[in-house]
Amino acid sequence: QVQLVESGGGLVQAGGSLRLSCAASGTTICISAMGWYRQAPGKERELVAAITSGGTTNYADSVKGRFTISRDNAKNTLYLQMNSLKPEDTAVYYCNGDPAGVGVFLRPLCGGEYWGQGTQVTVSS
Repeated sequence: QVQLVESGGGLVQAGGSLRLSCAASGTTICISAMGWYRQAPGKERELVAAITSGGTTNYADSVKGRFTISRDNAKNTLYLQMNSLKPEDTAVYYCNGDPAGVGVFLRPLCGGEYWGQGTQVTVSS
């Protein structure tokens, strides 16, 4: 129903910046809130940042002041600007789309939440 494809990951030194992108296609009307998650080796997947369809944002304490989440609904694209990167930011970053907030009449057209394949971010010290 919905396909999410991340891009923009890579290898950077501590203090550097990266901008991740997530392109959504398919039944994009099924996407309400979107978010970025990350999973480091041996750790649970955690929410990094989220943004509602109306633009309200939420960030993990570990990235506040350094990361900025945004979305371009016309382009069906989600972004994560990552500045002042730290080695502890190293992880696979996943794009997420949540249909829970779509209208009650649209909801039956949509399945569960959607995930991208992930993009690797490595920050060296």
